Amino acid sequence: MKMIVGLGNIGTEYDETRHNVGFMTVDQMAHDYQFSAFKHEKAPAVTTTGLINGEKVMLVKPTTYMNESGRAVKPLMDYYDVDLADVVIISDDLDMQVGKVRFKQQGSAGGHNGLKSIIAHVGTQKFARVKVGIDHPVHGTVVSHVLGKFTKDERPEIDVAIAQAERGLADWVGGMSFDQVMNHYN
Repeated sequence: MKMIVGLGNIGTEYDETRHNVGFMTVDQMAHDYQFSAFKHEKAPAVTTTGLINGEKVMLVKPTTYMNESGRAVKPLMDYYDVDLADVVIISDDLDMQVGKVRFKQQGSAGGHNGLKSIIAHVGTQKFARVKVGIDHPVHGTVVSHVLGKFTKDERPEIDVAIAQAERGLADWVGGMSFDQVMNHYN
């Protein structure tokens, strides 16, 4: 089984915010592949499981809030016996322009607290991830920027980015190596 984890903050006040682009991506995948509704797990997360390209996939949204995402990811990996090689994390990235998508095999947290938490809980930086650019704030604080909603001009770019992330992930699930996905989509 493959596990695709979208990072974000739980709660309606965070719906469609920049920090929730991971949630937005797994929600779109669940919709497009007709997965059932997300349900609460024993771990602090909501999940849904279905098939993508004939392979079983679990889509995950941690319910811990962003900064504690690792508290949800590691217990789910252990409970379902999912190897780290079969996990991909989707997160926002302030250092990339809005709508840019980058598939990465491994790397540091880059200041992202959700990734820091996952690294701390799984004990390594060597896990695949999809980063979706949300850009730095022009005005205001980083916190208000990441917790703010996309503008009317940004939204079409984010929709394209989510679709690109979904295509790459579907190719990975379907048997393309993550290196091949990186070469094709980056």
